[in-house]
Amino acid sequence: MRIYRVFNLLTFKQRRFSNLFAITQGKFSSFTSSISPSEAPPETLDSPSIHTLNNEINTEDLLVKAILDSDWQLIKQISSNLTPALIHNVLSKLCETPDIVLEFIEKLGFQCLDVRCLCLAIVIVSRLQSPKPALQLLKRAIGGGVSTNTDIFDKLVLAREHLNLSSSAVLDLLIRACCEAKNADQALECFYLMKDQGLLPKIETCNELLGLLLKLNRSETAWVLYAEMFRLRINSTVVTFNIMINVLCKEGKLKKAKAFIGYMEGLGFKPTVVTYNTIIHGYCSKGKLEGAQEIFDAMKGKGIKPDSYTYGSLINGLCKERRLEEASALFGKMTEIKLVPTAVTYNTLIDGYCNKGNLGTAFSYRDEMVRKGIKPTVSTYNLLVHALFMEGRTAEADDLIKEMGGRGMAPDAITYNILINGYCKEGNAKKAFDLHAEMLSKGIRPTAVTYTSLIYVLGKRNRMKEADNLFEQIVGKEVSPDLIMFNALIDGHCFNGNLDRAFTLLKVMDGRKVAPDEVTYNTLMQGLCREGKVEEARGLLDEMKRRGIKPDHISYNTLISGYSRKGDMKDAFKVRDEMLNRGFNPTLLTYNALIQGLCKNKEGDHAEELLKEMVSKGFTPDDSTYFSLIEGLGKGENLVENIGLIGILAASVFGQELFLLHFHFADHVELEGHYHWLLQLMVFVSLVAAVAATSFPSSFLASLVLFNIGCGSSSIFFITSRILIVDLFNSKIPTSTASMKLALKPSLSAYSDPSTAPLIFAPCQTSPTRWDLEKDPPMVVDIRILVDAYEEDLGGDN
Repeated sequence: MRIYRVFNLLTFKQRRFSNLFAITQGKFSSFTSSISPSEAPPETLDSPSIHTLNNEINTEDLLVKAILDSDWQLIKQISSNLTPALIHNVLSKLCETPDIVLEFIEKLGFQCLDVRCLCLAIVIVSRLQSPKPALQLLKRAIGGGVSTNTDIFDKLVLAREHLNLSSSAVLDLLIRACCEAKNADQALECFYLMKDQGLLPKIETCNELLGLLLKLNRSETAWVLYAEMFRLRINSTVVTFNIMINVLCKEGKLKKAKAFIGYMEGLGFKPTVVTYNTIIHGYCSKGKLEGAQEIFDAMKGKGIKPDSYTYGSLINGLCKERRLEEASALFGKMTEIKLVPTAVTYNTLIDGYCNKGNLGTAFSYRDEMVRKGIKPTVSTYNLLVHALFMEGRTAEADDLIKEMGGRGMAPDAITYNILINGYCKEGNAKKAFDLHAEMLSKGIRPTAVTYTSLIYVLGKRNRMKEADNLFEQIVGKEVSPDLIMFNALIDGHCFNGNLDRAFTLLKVMDGRKVAPDEVTYNTLMQGLCREGKVEEARGLLDEMKRRGIKPDHISYNTLISGYSRKGDMKDAFKVRDEMLNRGFNPTLLTYNALIQGLCKNKEGDHAEELLKEMVSKGFTPDDSTYFSLIEGLGKGENLVENIGLIGILAASVFGQELFLLHFHFADHVELEGHYHWLLQLMVFVSLVAAVAATSFPSSFLASLVLFNIGCGSSSIFFITSRILIVDLFNSKIPTSTASMKLALKPSLSAYSDPSTAPLIFAPCQTSPTRWDLEKDPPMVVDIRILVDAYEEDLGGDN
């Protein structure tokens, strides 16, 4: 009996398939020949001639039965021969079973459906309790290029009318689908198409569209839509007001955002914690923490409890302002009231302390996260790895990447960019390119940041041909070269003296509509000045102005430095004056460049005056300032009178704790024309001071003594300089106080009589004083003893 039933079932299916196949192959002229199915109007498709085929068999009923029986294998076999007209009529008969229709079109596939059938299916599926299936189908229709947005809308309207549905929910879903696809223009088009049909979207749909416009920073469009909603009397909700408050905050209109709360309340809406959080976040993002605190207090005054997001915004604002102690204190209060910080809040604190250079505290917050069961994110590791690279702690950064992998977290594009940039800054091109290859092998697409770093390191390694080749490869890919990438490539060519190529790239930028900035022009100006083409660099400054690019202090300092190196101090000071007129105050680099130029022109007195001006304006001279002045004073006419000043200047380079003794020059030594050996003396002072600063406690630094200089020819100073340089690089300087004193014991005995101790000048003294060698024995460096000690190594009196 069972075999007989199976045989009958197979026979029935075979006969049904044959009928369907015959019909779809065009054996019935009324179905396939009279009217093209895709062009047939609905009334033709519903005509009796289509319902009654072969006088006995109703094809639509057979297909409907196959669908209801879930006979997907049969349907799959005949799917390529099913006509749109047949599918449309079958869907119409299944309009009361949206779940079955959903399964049918999924099994059948989009390729078998024309836009009319697809829209009918979507309208039917939209009748399900959950909107998700219909929403997914609409997103596929929009993204799959089935038809234009307007055509899809029109076909949905026809399908809705065909099924006699009063609900416009499917049209709302179309707007939402456009929003989820981040296509605001299509969503707005649907909004106005609905309005033209006399239909109003739900407020939830409008809120989603407003939210998308907010995310896309299209605030003006958001206000237009909000006004249209008001005109159409689409009643706002608290969510609507929160979105518009957010729009105001993004526009920087914080007072209006604050006033909007009163407007809400006037309409009978109570602000929520989200409302206040939005405004607090707005104030914090603009650095207006006092205003954020006022909103915070008002919030609590109205009985609305702050949540983790509230505290997170305030902590983020404090960290951005580098008020880290206050941020940490607020974080402590947050945990006291049992609010659980998010990973984002921890990352904010970690970022703040990393930027400050306090990696110890940054890592302690990471450890606290782990203890409290809050999983560190990829962003957590990215912040820490970046900070380690900034401090040159490459090995620790590598260990952190390994730890990250051990926690099951894969590096993202940002991680790779941090690593590649870090190794590029170190000059390790091989490691950087290995990471780039690894990035590609893992399917992570490099960004413009990635390629900019690689171009940078190639430029610093004088591998500009490779940099150009890499740039050409990028242009052919989806990554579009941006301003920063062009600047890196131009910098590489300028750094390596390829100015023609650098200026060609400027033209390429113009051709690609990438506007240059002040960095672009500053780089080109520096390249020209490096080659002594200062007048051409000056022409670039004028070109910047013509193009509406404002020069900055670097632009002016570049020209000042260029003119100063040429000794053209008249033009250097002209540029300085223009800089002042443009509202830029001179910087330390400005003063150093001018002092260096004056010194090279043997204008030491003028340089000294500039130093006084510099100090009066609150600048602290650095090594470059002092060495330029020493050189300038040494070249001046009043060398003997300047000796004490030079000594004080040299001591000042190394801080107030280092004292330099007054030089006792023998009367018979002729100083005129011998400033070179005086400069060699300054090198000697520098080297001894540098060694002392790293090898001895600060209390011992008060005893650097140079004495009886000048009892011989100037060659003594030249040899002395060589001795100390050789000694420094071969680590022959004693490394402890005791060994230094032992080595110099003969020198100390030379001053057993305190009255013969040399005079000293400290930077803070106006007159020399005697050093009590018995009470406080100094570290004495006797040049003659050092010369004698190393004369043999140097091959005699060279």
